[in-house]
Amino acid sequence: MPVTIDELTVADEPEAWAAIGFRLDGRICVIGDVRVHLTGADPDDKGLTGWSLRGIGTTALDGLATATSDREPPDERTTHPNGVTALDHVVAITPALERTVSSLEAAGLDLRRIRDEPTPAGAPRQAFFRLGGTILEVVQEPADAIERGGADRPAFFWGLALTAPELDRTVAGLGDHAGAIRPAVQPGRRIATLRRSAGLSLPVALMTPG
Repeated sequence: MPVTIDELTVADEPEAWAAIGFRLDGRICVIGDVRVHLTGADPDDKGLTGWSLRGIGTTALDGLATATSDREPPDERTTHPNGVTALDHVVAITPALERTVSSLEAAGLDLRRIRDEPTPAGAPRQAFFRLGGTILEVVQEPADAIERGGADRPAFFWGLALTAPELDRTVAGLGDHAGAIRPAVQPGRRIATLRRSAGLSLPVALMTPG
């Protein structure tokens, strides 16, 4: 059984997501075939705090808070007023890429490739894992960040990239809450990021489909 994502846990209030065009059922926002559980704002635990995975061999994922799940995916895909249709990828950061990759592979995650090219933000390498329709991107911290924090720290979740097929319309509807559209690292795709004014506690990017 391939490893897939059941649910992401995010320390945000549902009202913040509803205000920028997401449709919710209580504290649950379904994006594609993934549930996002909005647990409420917490000054001590911000952003993407954990996830549950199907088909996982162990929950020891080098510090990434993980639970197991055998729940079926949502019956229907939600149509969001802002035009978001799917979860493209989850981003995690590590000071020790080889260590984290080994841990994820041992748990059963499907490593597709390692990219030995720097990102625009200066990360020197990235590893990509396939989890059903979503990618986990594990980013190696830049050398200066490792020097400040140390290489023994665990991996941690950072942000999300969401698919918005009509990106121009989505960004226009968000107004000042979204940055300018620009070419993405992936050839042929475009990307825009949500600004802090959107009120979310984690970085979120919006992308055209792959």
